[in-house]
Amino acid sequence: MTRVKGGVHALKKRRKILKYAKGFKWGRKSKERLAREALLHAWSYAFRGRKEKKRDFRALWQTRIGAAARERGTSYSVLIGALKKQNITLNRKMLALLAEKHPEVFSKILAKVK
Repeated sequence: MTRVKGGVHALKKRRKILKYAKGFKWGRKSKERLAREALLHAWSYAFRGRKEKKRDFRALWQTRIGAAARERGTSYSVLIGALKKQNITLNRKMLALLAEKHPEVFSKILAKVK
């Protein structure tokens, strides 16, 4: 059987790793072993970050809705409970947007659920 040399594929793999590590500091951008380890961490942080982003935005929307509701004399929990009872299916993102950009519409929604 003939000998198969893997030089082409190994080089391609190495270059791909270093391309992903572009912009990293120190040896992590130029040394394959350091780049590989840095990428393992970077990708795991990126995965976790995509999940955390959803949590962070939901918390932000809740804070904005709560602040707008308190300005109008009610609390966040009372407002959300009233919306559920009235079967008004506005999500928190839209409620926060209305509270920030269109306060008159938000006030009308509040008046409807009271």
